[in-house]
Amino acid sequence: MSTSIKVLISETKIEKRIDEIARQINADYKGKEVVLVCILKGSVYIACEISKRLDMPVILDFMVVSSYGNGTQTSNKVLIKKDLDEEIEGKNVIIVEDIIDSGTTLSKLYNLLEKRNPASLKIFTLLDKPLRRKKDCNVKVDYIGFEIPDLFVVGYGLDYAQRYRNLRYIGVVENI
Repeated sequence: MSTSIKVLISETKIEKRIDEIARQINADYKGKEVVLVCILKGSVYIACEISKRLDMPVILDFMVVSSYGNGTQTSNKVLIKKDLDEEIEGKNVIIVEDIIDSGTTLSKLYNLLEKRNPASLKIFTLLDKPLRRKKDCNVKVDYIGFEIPDLFVVGYGLDYAQRYRNLRYIGVVENI
């Protein structure tokens, strides 16, 4: 059986929504510098796109985090595989995610970064799956591109076995 991908969100809709969110961030942080914390690997696409539309000085930094270790069940600990290069104390920080599913890792990451005393800490995600959110995850997402149903999606940074990240749209994987 071959894999097929059906378009869920077109490139045009994604670009329009990124423009809208950038306008909101520009208004929220007018005259201030922001640090975009890109959660690798998938978020690099959306982090680059949003940063190009921001009017204020932007520092782009990267993290690789996991709460799964080598298994398929969460370990309830955030494993930092790559930490930030810059200190965030006293800075305006926006965590950039490609997709929020259960919220487990993001919730723990948020709490970890909050302890580093940023001036502000917000979350931006391209995709949100609220139906998959764990009840004990108190993640408040400040900027949401699109809410989607519980589907397996690829494109715009999201992958299936490290493939399809480079699609210019969000697609639903069928026939896995």
